[in-house]
Amino acid sequence: MKKLLNTLYVRTQGAYLHKEGETVVVEVEQKKILQLPIHNIEGIVCFGNVLCSPFLLGFCAEHAISISFLSEHGRFLAAVRGPVSGNVLVRRQQYRMADDDAVSRDIAANIVTGKLVNSRVVLNRAMRDHGDKIDREAVIVASQAIGRIIDTIPYAQTVDAVRGIEGLAAAEYFAVFDHLITSQKEDFVFSDRNRRPPMDAVNALLSFVYTLLMHDVQSALEAVGLDPYVGYLHRDRPGRQSLALDIMEEFRPVIADRLVLSMVNRKQVSRKGFVKALHGAVTMDDETRKTVLVEYQRRKQETVMHPYIEETVPIGLLFHVQATLLSRYIRGDIDGYPPFFWR
Repeated sequence: MKKLLNTLYVRTQGAYLHKEGETVVVEVEQKKILQLPIHNIEGIVCFGNVLCSPFLLGFCAEHAISISFLSEHGRFLAAVRGPVSGNVLVRRQQYRMADDDAVSRDIAANIVTGKLVNSRVVLNRAMRDHGDKIDREAVIVASQAIGRIIDTIPYAQTVDAVRGIEGLAAAEYFAVFDHLITSQKEDFVFSDRNRRPPMDAVNALLSFVYTLLMHDVQSALEAVGLDPYVGYLHRDRPGRQSLALDIMEEFRPVIADRLVLSMVNRKQVSRKGFVKALHGAVTMDDETRKTVLVEYQRRKQETVMHPYIEETVPIGLLFHVQATLLSRYIRGDIDGYPPFFWR
């Protein structure tokens, strides 16, 4: 099992990263501000104007340490990774299965089932923990509606039908998402899911955490030798990591959404940490991004029981467990892909 995924996030504009022995050094204005053993990290994420030396890029690629480059506000730009690892036969089988409509439908159905079950967990826990602060009836209705939608998944004959079911459930879920915000109600209002760009503070938080989640899922898929660009639920599109988007669906509600709700409700973020541009886009300031990054890393160190492997696993390793299970299914070692269900 891989060690807990530790990611180095570099937000300081003008920072320069380079290799020094077996360490990565971060300099700002030619002053060393951080030095870490490279073997202690498994990913580097650079925001905005951050440079990396060619020797560091090569060393990280050689040692399977992914480096992702994002805009200052968290939009994914590019990634540097080493040679493809894993058995080429696994990837060939992955591609064959992606071309098989029936197999793609089965995998997509399992993924969506996991996502919808986990969405209900978020709603039901909100009722349990904050039942006196929210519109309990509206949340109950949404949870029950998603439950009925889950029951229709076995009857979906195509991947498109599965996508349609996922869309119906997402509409029910996000229709009551604003009810789950129990504090700072005037400053954090959620009316609908919007992105590219996000038009309110809640969507800005969601989009940012989804980007962090995407980085970790992609790294996990590549670590087991799968191609993150060839998926089953999401259609192939140039430059889109369809398989990473597939697998992260199971984790969006219970990791990303709950983290955002927790930070807002605990007042770890505030309205003053967000800036609205003239064209309406909302972005976070540097201090708020730092808070989100710290909380996301802390969240990954918490542990949960994985129902399929029946082991207690750090949240940061769940992505690797699911990637491994998918790889085992593609190899034919297990009969189906078992999605992750939060308990």
